Amino acid sequence: MVKTDRPHIGIFGRVNVGKSSLINALTGQDTAVVSDTPGTTTDPVKKVIEILGIGPVVIVDTPGLDDASSLGTQRVARTQEVLNQVDMAILVFAGAFDHYDQTLMSSCVARRIPFFIVHNKIDVSPLNVEIRGADVLSFSCKNPQVSLLLDKIKQHLPKSSYSQHVLLDDYVHAGDEVVLVIPIDASAPEGRLILPQVQTIRNLLDIGATAVCVKDTELREYMQHHTPKLVVTDSQVFGYVNSIVPKEIPVTSFSILFSRLKGDFEAYLQGTCTISHLQDGDKILIMESCSHSVNKCDDIGRTKLPNWLQKFTGKKLQFTVVANLDVLPADVHTYKLAIQCGGCMVTRMQILRRLEMLTQKGVPVSNYGLAIAYCNGIFDRATELFKK
Repeated sequence: MVKTDRPHIGIFGRVNVGKSSLINALTGQDTAVVSDTPGTTTDPVKKVIEILGIGPVVIVDTPGLDDASSLGTQRVARTQEVLNQVDMAILVFAGAFDHYDQTLMSSCVARRIPFFIVHNKIDVSPLNVEIRGADVLSFSCKNPQVSLLLDKIKQHLPKSSYSQHVLLDDYVHAGDEVVLVIPIDASAPEGRLILPQVQTIRNLLDIGATAVCVKDTELREYMQHHTPKLVVTDSQVFGYVNSIVPKEIPVTSFSILFSRLKGDFEAYLQGTCTISHLQDGDKILIMESCSHSVNKCDDIGRTKLPNWLQKFTGKKLQFTVVANLDVLPADVHTYKLAIQCGGCMVTRMQILRRLEMLTQKGVPVSNYGLAIAYCNGIFDRATELFKK
């Protein structure tokens, strides 16, 4: 399981309630800086730990919600961003349970984020308030009963956040041959494969299937002598691969595989068909999920995909790009379509929460691979095996 597939657990609360001390107790080391000075934690701090029965998880320490320093507003905004990216929240308070804590609890309920509350510093201030609608654990970082904390995490962390989702397990079997088409062009990273390609290879090895990697320029010759069970391609050469591979052999893309692994596949299927109804002036939101060097000529999300969409529709469209799970545009409800990348560098929950915000505003959603397949006229072929 790579880091981006691990469940993220956020630690939230006011300044000086012991969030960093709680993380240090949980990890068994000085992961976060601890001080009586308010606002010591200035940015989210991440630490990977292993929890028996769950596996590796990412613990995220956050700045205090009531940070009154000169940079407090920015720190609180960062904390709110983290809230949108976690699979579960631990809400920490000490002493009084005030309006900051109540607002944080309400935010979790509104976002449907599983959470429990830790009343910290019980050696200083015993719990003297009833908190309705929440599971509360009394805790002291000076004499930490970490096992109780871990039990609460196991109880509240959704199993779907750490259970293994499938790439090809439900279609490919041991002994099958799968061809992976990997172009080596200007957009390919130097000296390595991208994460979706690596994870697909590993998934096929785990299944017991044979993974054959070829460049797009080698595909024609290879197909003259082999009949694989499936061909998986980089979306950028979808049209070419479609013309080479016999119709009886299924073809799909790495991005489409990840749309099933991390996105809402049914919503993607429905939203992609919106492409045929786009009109001049319609606004399209392109959603990246990671930092990467942009090649203006070859960037798939910022250059190639917009060009394919305008060529297919024959319309003059407007495009907006957001990256790194940035906050969506304030006028997002005016967009006619939002297209999400494969999401290899973020968690499934982070993508699902982003998609939910869009669908609540009535914005159809698609995925890079599905949109490219649609523009190349091979949408049905690229999704057929997953509809059965």
